[in-house]
Amino acid sequence: MKNVEEILRKELEGKAFEVAVISANDIPFSTELIKACELNRCGRYKKSWMCPPAVGEVSELEKKYKSYKYALVFTTKGELEDSFDIEGIEKVRRRHLELERKAVEKVRGYGAEWLSAGSCVICDQCTYPDAPCRFPDLARPSPEACGIDVTSLAKVCNMRYYNGENTVTFFSVFFFN
Repeated sequence: MKNVEEILRKELEGKAFEVAVISANDIPFSTELIKACELNRCGRYKKSWMCPPAVGEVSELEKKYKSYKYALVFTTKGELEDSFDIEGIEKVRRRHLELERKAVEKVRGYGAEWLSAGSCVICDQCTYPDAPCRFPDLARPSPEACGIDVTSLAKVCNMRYYNGENTVTFFSVFFFN
């Protein structure tokens, strides 16, 4: 039987920008990131099951994700017309999420768990806090929403967080044993 790393690498080969596998214990968590969420600059704080505070306490999330043996981190990179190219950013994000979705399908049933790029966009209107999530098997929080310092994570993985002017880079993380 193939292992999760082999399956993910095969699915991401030639499609992801960068891929790295590290010990899950090396994932850098920071409660400071949640303070940024509390400022609600993106407008999703207290409005989504996949954002703080609904995702849980950073200390509990850190314990949960570090209970896995490995983390596979992958990125996609896209070129933008300029730093205000919101349409271009969304296009790259959709491409990243499609790649992530295909990878998830390949490892479903292997006990892998993942964190997705950006805030959840599955539903036009989240049910939070009035009703349960409509798609708990698909919806995932971002690494940042769980307190993962993605800038530091990139360094740990020997990846590039910043890829130059007029680019955007998205990160996803798969946890597995």
